[in-house]
Amino acid sequence: MLHVIFFEPRIPGNTGAAIRLSANTGAMLHLIDPLFDMDDAKLRRAGLDYHDLARTRVHEDLESCLVHVPGRIYAFTAQAERLHAQVDWRADDALLFGPEPTGLPEEVMAHPRVTDRVRIPMVEGNRSLNLANSAAIGLYEAWRVLGFPGGR
Repeated sequence: MLHVIFFEPRIPGNTGAAIRLSANTGAMLHLIDPLFDMDDAKLRRAGLDYHDLARTRVHEDLESCLVHVPGRIYAFTAQAERLHAQVDWRADDALLFGPEPTGLPEEVMAHPRVTDRVRIPMVEGNRSLNLANSAAIGLYEAWRVLGFPGGR
């Protein structure tokens, strides 16, 4: 199964959307502390009734998360040269995303378990995409490359 990792997410609505994304793709969603209140109304609203259908795990730090990720890890950042669509995705790969206001810290992207840095193409001069949208774009591309296993 593919893995999506949110490193210290800040906006409950984006995480709720990722819970729904996880449920609809069969991906495992990893959330790394510190987090907001997981009972937040915005989180519940964005995830709708998918919370029980999603595979979600909360970790106290990056190291404890990575124990549960067997495959390669791709850090999504606007500063990368390689596009997410240029990856030969494998079934146990992970897509790693940073917090909404700042993106991934350099020390996280430089972690020895991170295979490479990738970016989603955008129009010149734009800064970033919404976190939930970025996760959906990246995850659906990886799932497409794998032939949508488990999908219909």
